Amino acid sequence: MRGADLLAQTLAAAGVTRVFSLSGNQIMPVYDAFLDVNIEIVHARHEAACVFMADAWAQLTGGIGVCLVTAAPGATNALGPLYTARQSETPVLFLTGDSPLAQDGRGAFQELNQVAMTAPVTKLSLRATDPGTMGQDAARAVQVALSGRPGPVHMALPVDVLEAGVADAAVPAYPLQNRGPVPDQAQLLVEALASASQPLLVGGPAMSPTRYGARLAALADAVDAPVVAMESPRGLRDPALGDFAKAMAKADLVVSLGKRVDFALGFGSTDMCLPTCRWIVIDAEAAECDRARLNLADRLDLAIAADPKAVVEFLIKEGPGNTERNAWRSEVAGYIAARSYSESDVRSAAGVHPAALCAAVQRQVDAAAESVVISDGGEFGQWSQAVTSATHRIINGPGGAIGGGLCYGIAAKLAKPGAVVFALMGDGTVGFHLAEFETAVREDTPFVVVIGNDGRWNAEHLIQMRDYGPERLIGCTLSNARYDQAVRALGGHGEYVTDLADLDEALERAVRSGKVACVNVVIEGVPAPAGAAH
Repeated sequence: MRGADLLAQTLAAAGVTRVFSLSGNQIMPVYDAFLDVNIEIVHARHEAACVFMADAWAQLTGGIGVCLVTAAPGATNALGPLYTARQSETPVLFLTGDSPLAQDGRGAFQELNQVAMTAPVTKLSLRATDPGTMGQDAARAVQVALSGRPGPVHMALPVDVLEAGVADAAVPAYPLQNRGPVPDQAQLLVEALASASQPLLVGGPAMSPTRYGARLAALADAVDAPVVAMESPRGLRDPALGDFAKAMAKADLVVSLGKRVDFALGFGSTDMCLPTCRWIVIDAEAAECDRARLNLADRLDLAIAADPKAVVEFLIKEGPGNTERNAWRSEVAGYIAARSYSESDVRSAAGVHPAALCAAVQRQVDAAAESVVISDGGEFGQWSQAVTSATHRIINGPGGAIGGGLCYGIAAKLAKPGAVVFALMGDGTVGFHLAEFETAVREDTPFVVVIGNDGRWNAEHLIQMRDYGPERLIGCTLSNARYDQAVRALGGHGEYVTDLADLDEALERAVRSGKVACVNVVIEGVPAPAGAAH
């Protein structure tokens, strides 16, 4: 047995069946080892795409997403999406090839201190140095990725360690997730919730409805209070949350269950909540408790370094129950449902209105028994978040990076093969990983990419218009590229729409095509909804 075989067997024992990868010299032993444990390789066209795919896979399956790329240039190509996964709180195991351990310091081919490079954007970054402990290293990495605040971990794999023989090394039987104990102070939280008049509970991306599902509703009933998961870079201005900022402004108690008290919550300032509002923070990372103390000062009643999900389960069991807050819960639900646009926003002289485009997609989604909607991009991505809903949702997360939507779509169709999958993105966004349409064709993952095409980087265009004026526009214009024709050339299905009257039939043809499809829609470049009804 080689170190590579021990690694492969450990991953298989952890339930890994599919790895997203781009080939390279140093990782060929791992490819070879995967054959013997029936781990499938989905072969992408760019290393960054592999991380995005692993991210989406983890969000939709509830397990670990694994990606594998080669050393140095391969690893550096994939660095950006690790930041996105870290901010989105997604458990991703990032495996990289590495130059031989025996050649350290001698100028080996593609020698690079990859651990130092990935450490700032991962929960754990390590380098395998002993083939005999390869399994223990991998099991530890998986456990760290899944525990506490989930997130990406990195493991560098020197090629000579992968190829070295291993004698009598057993596959470790590590627990995959280590949910911490319920802290002693949890009872104080129950008492605070019982005495509050208008409490709010906010969770982070790891508690999104897609990933945490019915537990959010169970928690809301157990504590008789609104529970909201926040995963957008626009924070309290997330258009999918409508007028939620108004609820924050009225709350007398805010309980953060793993939601960082950062820019997304307005740093907890009294500009967005009552000066008398009290805060309780439960976070798996002590550093986030310190951040809460910095931002909230004497308005913070309690900061507990503990696993928020362990506390959630405690509250579901021990919560105060009915405290006659139906009116408050209904009021908050109304704020969240509010939208700043009208159903009359359907006609435009400059193209299809984004609200009308997203409403047409929603009609297709509503007809499906199971669905996944992916929202990616700036202004159009925000429109899709505000208008569409599905059985499962993936967005580009608090990190605010764009470009992963097409990659998310491929992984989503693999993770949920029976679902109708729509990936909505702008014409700027689709350019990041356009080549992955070929991957989608090759991997036979039929889903629909809808491009809201306004011929520019609209978010930045609008900033320039607002701050500098129309005579100072620069660097934001795109062409009226026929992305639909490019997709046809790569083997997919393409549709080009300039008139709202043609949109529904075009979307239906795309769904029925049985191929990855691109519906390229010329839209009006209007600002995204601001998250405040008028």
